[in-house]
Amino acid sequence: MPAPSEARKKAGVARFGIFEVDLDAHELRKQGRRLRLQDQPFAVLVLLLERAGETVLREELRQKLWPADTFGDFDHSLNTAINKIREALGDSASSPRFVETLARRGYRFIADVRWEVHEDDRPVGLDAADQSRGTAIASMGFPAAHRGITRSLFALLQVMYLIFYLEALFHWQGVDRVSWADGRSPLVLVLVLVTAGVGIPVRLYLLSAAAFDYSRLGEKFRRIFIPLLVLDELWAVAPFLILDQIGFGAAFAATAALLYAPFAERTLIRMAYQR
Repeated sequence: MPAPSEARKKAGVARFGIFEVDLDAHELRKQGRRLRLQDQPFAVLVLLLERAGETVLREELRQKLWPADTFGDFDHSLNTAINKIREALGDSASSPRFVETLARRGYRFIADVRWEVHEDDRPVGLDAADQSRGTAIASMGFPAAHRGITRSLFALLQVMYLIFYLEALFHWQGVDRVSWADGRSPLVLVLVLVTAGVGIPVRLYLLSAAAFDYSRLGEKFRRIFIPLLVLDELWAVAPFLILDQIGFGAAFAATAALLYAPFAERTLIRMAYQR
């Protein structure tokens, strides 16, 4: 069997979810704790990580990772290797989070993968994550920033919206007394209550996903961005609900900032989750 190092093209550490694969140390780790994984399953995992998001055919795996004279027991050996990978990652074939089976074709690694360099390989003063992400986000036109910062800013925006929603629900009696609403105050009240009721679970989901660094947050956020944009733009006029207290100038300035907030969220997500 070829050594696993022959199959890899990258170097350093591949991170996905709470796991990391150190190619140089030949280790699979979960939250820093080393997990036992034999050479053959490790080599298969490395190849899948290098081609994350792509279909890796069974024949390609055989050619790269199994001896040329392996035929009869290849299917069994590959199935065993995949099962050991899933066992180590706590994954399942029926509801995969990492390794997806494509019947009679091959496999695909479906989680987001971040490649990082080792301490000794990166310039002094740069975090490993910053170094590995610099090239990826440069092509997207974004400045390099530590993922912890972008995730924290994204989480703060979710907290801000949660405060808006809760404040509106706690003081809902005052919404129908907004001076500028006149006869439309019941409609304004219903709109505030419904959108706040929808927004609270959405914000809690986004906040928890960012806090636990959910690897597919970028993908999920892109799917809900349009309805979320509509919700956020509606709440951008929330400062006008307290127009009598803060004045027109402050309400207008706050609304202008809130109109930009959903696009700031999207930018932060794209900086933290490139895939």
